[in-house]
Amino acid sequence: MRKIAFLRSVGIRRADPYVQQAVRALAAEGIEAGLFHTSGAAGAEDFPGHRRRLDRGVTPRELADAVAAWGADAAVSISLPCENALRDAAAKAFLEAEGIPTVMTPLAATMLLVDKWETKQLCERAGLAVPEGFRVDSDLLSGRGLAVPGYRDALRLRAARLGYPLMAKPVWDSTSAGIRSVRGPADLDAYLDGYLDTPSAAPGPHAVSAVVEQVVEGDLCSVDIVGRPGSYQVLPLCWTGRAGAEPVFTFAGLRWCGPREEEDAAFAAVARTLVDLCGSLGVYGSVNVDMVYSGGRFVVLEVNPRIGGATTLSCAASGTNTFTSLARMARGLSVPAGMARRTGWAIEFLDTDGIPEAVVAELRRTVRVVTAHELVIDGASHGDIVVITLAEGEEERTVKALTELHEATGFPTTEVLVKISTLLNR
Repeated sequence: MRKIAFLRSVGIRRADPYVQQAVRALAAEGIEAGLFHTSGAAGAEDFPGHRRRLDRGVTPRELADAVAAWGADAAVSISLPCENALRDAAAKAFLEAEGIPTVMTPLAATMLLVDKWETKQLCERAGLAVPEGFRVDSDLLSGRGLAVPGYRDALRLRAARLGYPLMAKPVWDSTSAGIRSVRGPADLDAYLDGYLDTPSAAPGPHAVSAVVEQVVEGDLCSVDIVGRPGSYQVLPLCWTGRAGAEPVFTFAGLRWCGPREEEDAAFAAVARTLVDLCGSLGVYGSVNVDMVYSGGRFVVLEVNPRIGGATTLSCAASGTNTFTSLARMARGLSVPAGMARRTGWAIEFLDTDGIPEAVVAELRRTVRVVTAHELVIDGASHGDIVVITLAEGEEERTVKALTELHEATGFPTTEVLVKISTLLNR
């Protein structure tokens, strides 16, 4: 094993610092890592190995050809969101036909998991709780296929039986894109006409098929599962916000991983079911499961066949490194199995105004900083994102340190400081 290629579709800094640690560990064993990415810039400090930027529209065949031409002995997918995971799953088929093993869930299973309706059926059959809902077919709505005059009325009746408010989300999309609140029959009609929230627009065919489902209010959470059939590691739960009738920006609130004994105990049985589901699908690599904890149970929203948006949090709170695990899989080596033990707190928050370098330096002197970097999504900056860690027992000291930093610099914001103080002083 001389070369391992990492396939990536968003800025590599979201993987900071764990991907760098994994690459340096490979280099120490004489293995060169290569980054084949389609978004963002990547310097040596971001990825200390071979780097090649490809066009965003690169096809799976072209991606596989680029990796093969570099001379890779194996490849690892660390792409997101889901449309790029599908690209990598197709590239896996081409790469493995050339004798280059690729750590990525096989294409057939990936196609099921990127489809929210198919995922809902898989989860329900596995015995997992899911929101009740129905599928909306854009072809039937727009008359592109068979004419079904009763289709809209059927959807209206299904919605009325479920009860409002409801949530509508594209069958194929992720990272909360395209989600709409459906507060009543008028909203549903507008949604079916394709002009929800713009009632003055002319009616037209709805662009995409969707899942319409009951709103589940509760605490949003996610979990990463890494490995292969027969050997999966379940990372600690990460708490990512509050679910309700209105869609929220994924990074808007405090995101954290830490002690929550009752919920952790309740999750153990769910984790076993999820592992069984992964095994039955042949998941090979990493999946990220989004859930809502409501009324003492975990309700599964999505199972994404890819690295998660909270992977850094779960690694920081457990002392694990998902990228190292994936690289080990690429080398044919074993990875840890079972529930990863949480070793402390990890907290992530966003500063939409950006953080001056001098303040970041002071923050690093004040608390343990895992990463602090600009958050760029689809080419747009959302400010700077920060992840800090602390051991249990350091809650009071950490709040005091952040309070003093806030008084001296205004960072973190009052809103963020209050949220962290409330969380750590529970």
